[in-house]
Amino acid sequence: MSKIVIIGAGAMGSAFALPCLDNNHDTNVVGTHLENEFINNLKNNNNLHSGLNTKIPKEIKIFKFEQFDNLLKSKVDLIVLGISSKGIEWVADQLIRLFKNKELPKILMLTKGLSIYKNQYELLVDKLERLLREKGISKVDISAVGGPCLAAGLANRVHSSVVIANKDIKTAKKIADMLNTNYYHTSYSDDLNGVEVSAAIKNIFSMAVGAAKGLCSQNISNEVREKNYLNTASALIKQSIYEMEIFVEHLKGKKETVKGLAGLGDLYVSSGGGRNAKMGSYIGEGLTFSEAKKTKMEKVTVEGAELAKEIAIKVKEDFDEKKLPLMLGMINAIVDDKKLELNWELFR
Repeated sequence: MSKIVIIGAGAMGSAFALPCLDNNHDTNVVGTHLENEFINNLKNNNNLHSGLNTKIPKEIKIFKFEQFDNLLKSKVDLIVLGISSKGIEWVADQLIRLFKNKELPKILMLTKGLSIYKNQYELLVDKLERLLREKGISKVDISAVGGPCLAAGLANRVHSSVVIANKDIKTAKKIADMLNTNYYHTSYSDDLNGVEVSAAIKNIFSMAVGAAKGLCSQNISNEVREKNYLNTASALIKQSIYEMEIFVEHLKGKKETVKGLAGLGDLYVSSGGGRNAKMGSYIGEGLTFSEAKKTKMEKVTVEGAELAKEIAIKVKEDFDEKKLPLMLGMINAIVDDKKLELNWELFR
């Protein structure tokens, strides 16, 4: 039995506690400083998690932020980060405060992200490692989870398959074995870059696939479009995978990773009805991004759109439309806030 501390009481962090518990680990969830009220409400409502609409088993120990230091100062075998990408600086500060000049436990990241740092692409795992090393934590061992696993499904123990990635394949396998259950099926990989790049950029391509219904034809009724748009969706999925392979290799990942759980698998789930696909559907119908955001999804964070804005300049430096026609078509529509136009003749 290992002691696992999950930082972040949101949907995925809480759902991830289930396979930890079912492997008989000492499973602890500690909220961030922003989640105290949420945790109070959860406990006052018989552990019903409002984000999952599911009760969290009592055996999973859930703490407010005031217990953060005491929990992490005890012997911890694995720290799991279930925070938002915007919380990486915050969690780095907390870990530095507690572990500077001490041994930092292994870290497993549920959070995905890609940004630009000094005009270079920087994955969230690399950003966290950089922040920790800059402040004096020299030994850092970070793994990541990739693959098609929605939090609500995991919380209800539906069959889900994921890949655990670490540059050291032995570490990846060890963590995968720690978490594997009869419903949470874990594989492992040493292609950390490939897994993380796929997990991040699939959000942009999920919007593209989500736009299929609106893009399929301009000359048919909505009823006919509803019944026949899957031809277009399939073409967009194929092109998405092709371009993801190019982009993953550019960031020193393996192209075969894209056809696995972290790429094709996650794209399938995300384009089936998540926030990115929903935004894509509005853009496909002819709305600009700003129109769709204001009138349809004003208070919703659309990860693919945020990523498109973050990496737009760098992607345009590195690629032209002949190389990535779909990705650049989506980026241009979002960043330039214009109606989506795709050059189908450039698709491969």
